[in-house]
Amino acid sequence: MLSCPSSSHPCHIHLGYPSALFEVLYIPFLLSLSHLLASNGKISSWQVLDLGKRHHLDAGGDLLCSEQSFPGATPYPGDLLKLGRVFLAQITWEDHLSSFLFLLKSLVFLLYEFWFFIKRGKTKKCSIFPFPPPPGFSSYNGGGMNGTSTMMDFLEEPLPGVGTYEDFNTIDWVREKSRDRDRHREITSRSKESTWALLHSVSDAFSGWLLMLLIGLLAGSLAGLIDISAHWMTDLKEGVCLAGFWFNHEHCCWKSNTTFTDRDKCPEWKSWSQLILGHGEGAFAYILNYLMYVIWALMFSLLAVLLVKGFAPYACGSGIPEIKTILSGFIIRGYLGKWTLVIKTITLVLAVSSGLSLGKEGPLVHVACCCGNILCHLFTKYRKNEAKRREVLSAAAAAGVSVAFGAPIGGVLFSLEEVSYYFPLKTLWRSFFAALVAAFTLRSINPFGNSRLVLFYVEFHMPWHLLELVPFILLGIFGGLWGAFFIRSNIAWCRRRKTTRLGKYPVLEVLVVTAITAILAFPNEYTRMSTSELISELFNDCGILDSSKLCEYVNDFNSTKGDDLPDRAAGPGVYTAMWQLALALIMKVFITIFTFGMKVPSGLFIPSMAVGAIAGRLLGVAVEQLAFYHHDWPIFSGWCSQGADCITPGLYAMVGAAACLGGVTRMTVSLVVIMFELTGGLEYIVPLMAAAMTSKWVADAIGREGIYDAHIRLNGYPFLEAKEEFSHKTRAMDVMRPRKNDPPLTVITQDSMSVEDVETIVSSTTYSGYPVVVSRTSQRLVGFVLRRDLIISIENARKKQDGIVSTSVICFTDYCPPLPPSSPSVLKLRSILDLSPFTVTDETPMEIVVDIFRKLGLRQCLVTHNGKLLGIITKKDVLKHIAQMANQDPDSILFN
Repeated sequence: MLSCPSSSHPCHIHLGYPSALFEVLYIPFLLSLSHLLASNGKISSWQVLDLGKRHHLDAGGDLLCSEQSFPGATPYPGDLLKLGRVFLAQITWEDHLSSFLFLLKSLVFLLYEFWFFIKRGKTKKCSIFPFPPPPGFSSYNGGGMNGTSTMMDFLEEPLPGVGTYEDFNTIDWVREKSRDRDRHREITSRSKESTWALLHSVSDAFSGWLLMLLIGLLAGSLAGLIDISAHWMTDLKEGVCLAGFWFNHEHCCWKSNTTFTDRDKCPEWKSWSQLILGHGEGAFAYILNYLMYVIWALMFSLLAVLLVKGFAPYACGSGIPEIKTILSGFIIRGYLGKWTLVIKTITLVLAVSSGLSLGKEGPLVHVACCCGNILCHLFTKYRKNEAKRREVLSAAAAAGVSVAFGAPIGGVLFSLEEVSYYFPLKTLWRSFFAALVAAFTLRSINPFGNSRLVLFYVEFHMPWHLLELVPFILLGIFGGLWGAFFIRSNIAWCRRRKTTRLGKYPVLEVLVVTAITAILAFPNEYTRMSTSELISELFNDCGILDSSKLCEYVNDFNSTKGDDLPDRAAGPGVYTAMWQLALALIMKVFITIFTFGMKVPSGLFIPSMAVGAIAGRLLGVAVEQLAFYHHDWPIFSGWCSQGADCITPGLYAMVGAAACLGGVTRMTVSLVVIMFELTGGLEYIVPLMAAAMTSKWVADAIGREGIYDAHIRLNGYPFLEAKEEFSHKTRAMDVMRPRKNDPPLTVITQDSMSVEDVETIVSSTTYSGYPVVVSRTSQRLVGFVLRRDLIISIENARKKQDGIVSTSVICFTDYCPPLPPSSPSVLKLRSILDLSPFTVTDETPMEIVVDIFRKLGLRQCLVTHNGKLLGIITKKDVLKHIAQMANQDPDSILFN
């Protein structure tokens, strides 16, 4: 705070710096400010309160501190250093811990202030609000000395908000990339002028890598927190650890002296019946454990849905459909905000812990993108450019998959194949770096205590045989059929939720589905456990020490060679596990349809993998027993002799998981790489590829859309799929507006309309922009202006620029026509006009128009005939035309 006691007009200076940077930035600023105060002669003295001491300096003159240049002489180094000596002479040794550090800081910022004044003549982060303003100065930079009115120059002083976008609108990729190129050229040209500008250029180039580092660290840390919390809360439904309630079941029994077979029955862990009744046996104990399981599940799901509904409605669902749409250029304000990040992180733990048939892998992509969006605000070039921000979000999506599956390379490929719309080579390297940092951070946290990034990491040692491709392809067919069935059923249910009263009761829906899931899940040990643990159990290759029912074979230790176990006859435990897994498969198939899309965070990766893993394990055990009992059959005799370890049921489970996940999401390359990174075996790439491609072919034969594309279409988002080909023979004139019976196209003339005329057009229409023509009679195209830019510019001109009234003429050209002397001031808006809008002729095939929209990311395209404006084609028009040609409802496209 600075006070001017002798001035006729007291002023207040707001520095705008965080308090932590007070010492570093405040004193050099005062040194420069003191020179400016001394440049005039009206103020006799002023006081500065610094670190609890009051310093008096002689100064004089009025002070004008705004974003425009300072009047008066430019400060020189001698003056600044002289003022520095005067000021520093009044700072005692006790004011700072180190005088050397203080002098060094002061010298650096004195040099910076000197360069700043010389190069730009502007203050930094300084605003003075005089009450009233000093005579001779206007309150805005549009005004001049002695009240002289000047024309607003938006090129020199861009207005806040101009060039930004409204909610639920598509960005202009071409304009955003052009802005970034201009910014980069400016920084490069200035880097040759001074050392400071060179350092600024280097920091600008390095900022992208620094941002990737921060995203990886934050995403990995949050993923570790989610994994640890979800594991603990999932076990909390069954009991509590007496050694410390914050320990999950596995961690609680780590230091127990129990035998290996009884490692899950340590005395430190107590079930709820043991804690309440004192014993865990009997029907009443079973009912109590059952009841506590259901109650905890309902509590977790209720808390999750209430938090989502009350604080962050965007935190529900998977998030990947919206991420895909945002990366294509769509604006959804708040979807990647801080509240969404906080609530999604908390409710994701609650939803997974409730036992619902959902996973955390999809929502982790949303969480990582929230981290990327929030951290973008620390860097100007990403904060102010929507296209650059989407490059960061693509890398953040890769980091999200990296921590979800422990697959950095698979995460990069997932971002490239599945979610990203614009993915240049530079983004590829940065995505890889972000995924690497995220995986390293999660590995450092070690959430599962097994030095692995995921819970179901496995390694298979036995090779597969060529004839096993037949069951692998059968699993691929099953995955394709399951994927197509799930997509159609889930979309039908979600559409019913949106169009009926069911959508008005999200809390009741979540509670009902949770209750049904918990009641059906508890009696079956394979549905009672978390889905990640189930997949880990199914992927497991049975060893000598395994105590799972899936590994209860009839052992013949005389034929055992080392750690390799031969194919053996299935024991009673295996048969019991088979029918329990069959019931679990039926439950998972149907309950997931109703779970995905509810108002809680819900991922689809893990449930889909669980369905496929169950089917694969069932088939694997069947083939294994077939080979054991009929090893003399021709299909087995050549490669599977009696007493050999031929079939690995865990491999079938992994292939089935890949097939079902591919059938639902239609992923191929990234899916195979993710599954490969999970197992760490190169020899299993071919089975995974065969299953993934088969599932995609089968699912595509039934329906072309994956689950995320289907939800994008259900929500009406303007996503133009780059993988689809447009093969219809239509022309631009068939799609453009206005049509034959429509009113004429709304246009603005370049220099003959008043402010009132333009405001009437804006208020009476809802278009996102308007073509600018020479005149209404000629219809010669000049450019295109956005609605938001028009509104902001006119409002600011009315408030800040003298002489702008409703009858003022708006001019979009460099040279406006002469007006009578008594006319009001002209409002020049040349700077907000796009002089190079994309245009096509009326005879252009729509195949070319669709390609232009896809590859350039356009939001609109103007249609001309011999240079005259005929109409306009928006992205929404293109999407409606594609839907109409595909015999779909064109009115399902809600946004542009």
